[in-house]
Amino acid sequence: MRQYSPDLTPPWKKPKPVPEVPAEPGLVVEEPGTGFCGAVIRCEAGTVTLEDRFGKHRVFPLEPRGFLLEGRVVTLVRPSASPVRPTRTASGSVAVPGARARVARAGRIYVEGRHDAELVEKVWGDDLRIEGVVVEYLEGVDDLPAIVADFSPGPDARLGVLVDHLVPGTKESRIAESVTSEHALVVGHPYIDIWEAVKPASVGIREWPRVPHGQDWKTGVCRALGWRVANTGEAWQRILDSVRSYKDLEPELLGRVEELIDFVTAPA
Repeated sequence: MRQYSPDLTPPWKKPKPVPEVPAEPGLVVEEPGTGFCGAVIRCEAGTVTLEDRFGKHRVFPLEPRGFLLEGRVVTLVRPSASPVRPTRTASGSVAVPGARARVARAGRIYVEGRHDAELVEKVWGDDLRIEGVVVEYLEGVDDLPAIVADFSPGPDARLGVLVDHLVPGTKESRIAESVTSEHALVVGHPYIDIWEAVKPASVGIREWPRVPHGQDWKTGVCRALGWRVANTGEAWQRILDSVRSYKDLEPELLGRVEELIDFVTAPA
């Protein structure tokens, strides 16, 4: 008769069981060995394919205790149901159905103006909630040195700032340079106002009007387009309603916002 040796491993040394989670499309997990984080796009016999926020794909084996889900060790298993093609957020990232907002990070992103904040929220809002990033707005770039000094950026609390019309040699560029550090990043787009970062075709116009120097830009735009000059807020709502996804925005803005999100969410 075959003899079996008893398991003499103390209970406290035995690995604790971990939950098994179906690798459904859109589920966001991390492979701890490489640090690669992405959404499930395909699960086959013995492997799972993940896609990160930049569209890069990696294939990993379905090993026990092989992944982290919201910081907890899990075992991914092949789902029993037929895979469903994941949808995308307005920013182009893979949507995560039913994902809960992460507890807010200490890091922050500041943008110059309420309109800027509303546009960022509309396109990147889902991503920001999953990453736990809060967006606040500056009244003006002149307030930036005081805000940075009060915030005191550090390894676990990075600060990202988006500035309008950041052109070399200007007052805005000098202020940006004065506050930039290892843990504070200031970037800008070339547009006079965030309105210009929305593609004209999306708004239903041929191009953004050129406003003579010295005139209020928003008022000049409304006048040139035949919109009500007295209510630039109404004009902005018209522009914001025309934005449905990242495809309605100019690349110069897209790149800068993505850069800030990566900066404030980077591991310490």
